[in-house]
Order: sequence, then C-alpha cells, then structure tokens
Amino acid sequence: MQALLPFLGRVLIGAIFLWSAITKIRGFETTSDMMSSKGIFAPQLLLLGAIVLMLLGSIAVILGIKARWGAIFLIIFLIPTTILFHPPNGSEQDLIDFMKNLAVIGGLLMIVSFGPGALSFEGPSPSLKK
Repeated sequence: MQALLPFLGRVLIGAIFLWSAITKIRGFETTSDMMSSKGIFAPQLLLLGAIVLMLLGSIAVILGIKARWGAIFLIIFLIPTTILFHPPNGSEQDLIDFMKNLAVIGGLLMIVSFGPGALSFEGPSPSLKK
C-alpha cells in the first residue's frame, strides 16, 4: 500500500494537467483569445509554452520519469497562472481556485522533495533507500 499511494497521487495530480493541456490544444484559438482579453502579451507564444510545460510535466509525473523535473515544470506553469487568472482578491470562485492551486503546488512540492516513489520508472529516491 505504501508503494501504491505515491503512484496514485502522481497519477491524480498529473492527470489534471494532461487533460488541461489537451483541452488547450483543442481550443487553442479560444484560449489564446481569452488570454489576450486579459491583457496578456504574446498570448499564442505563452500558451504554446504553457502547453509544453503541462505535457512534459504531466507525463513525467504520471510515469515517474524525471518526476521531480516534471513537478518543477508544472509549478513553473501554475504559479503565474494562479496569480493572473485566479487572484485571491477577485471573486469568491477566484479565491477558491487560488486556494486549490496552492494545494496542488503543495502536492507537487512533495514530489520535488521526496521523489516519485517506488512504483515509477525511477524507482525509490536514493535519499529514501535504507
């Protein structure tokens, strides 16, 4: 069970970013237009960068291949996204989404700190082996 839980955690965290990347690819123009309406400079370029970070990060986290780097990629994506699109001083829904994103960042920091766990292509973190 102890080996299974980190794997399930990685899959659940990674899945939301993988799904989000796929929906952004499918609705690239709509998402780019929404970003532009928020005053974001070069929305298509930034959206492409966000999609790359989400795809690479989510796949790495889910599979446990360079999972720490994958988690860092997702954090790099999530911090500016959270600040720009879910300001805590916005609506009540923005505050809820802001807090949820902070919780996800917390989960990603756990992956950065402790590695992907035993059920991964990397295996257990060398620092955690006895």
